[in-house]
Amino acid sequence: MPPPAQTPSPLCQARRQQILEAAAACFAREGFHGASVARLSKAAGMSPGHIYHFFENKEAIIAALIEQRLERSMEIARQFESAEDIFQAMIERVDLGLNEKTDPHNAALELEILAEAARNPHIAALVREADAVRRARFQGLIRQARQGRGGDGEPEAAVTEVLTALFEGLAARAVSHPDLDRDALMPVLQAALRALI
Repeated sequence: MPPPAQTPSPLCQARRQQILEAAAACFAREGFHGASVARLSKAAGMSPGHIYHFFENKEAIIAALIEQRLERSMEIARQFESAEDIFQAMIERVDLGLNEKTDPHNAALELEILAEAARNPHIAALVREADAVRRARFQGLIRQARQGRGGDGEPEAAVTEVLTALFEGLAARAVSHPDLDRDALMPVLQAALRALI
């Protein structure tokens, strides 16, 4: 039996996060293939060797970014699940998705990861696995929100797909139309959630 995995020290965790933040900025600005390890190391303030100590290659860094983004989604799901009224929490906090998806840096990174997934089967598999986890969690949330309201409607899977497309499409809109009016979008998104959930 292998020994139990050791939790990385706080310093190692901080260094790893430092690399991920630098990589996210570089990938968003220069693209996955345009951001060399030399540029990543400069942005992270450490040597290339130090980066390779934490990540085997740039693909491993993208994998870690996908995992980090999934964990952020799971944290939002946990916030909704802990709410007294899940449906109301989802309506009131629609800004969480709106602000994340329309943040220019986040939008550029998200689109870069998807572009790499379209070319790289390994990254595609990771993106799809993360999407499956996220979809299942949010389908459960929609089911709970409906039960809390005593209602039903279209199948949760279809509703989840439409809402996901709506929010993920905001990343593309943030790139195409960076001056979009987020305040004006809020009530429209809330109306969409009310209609679909």
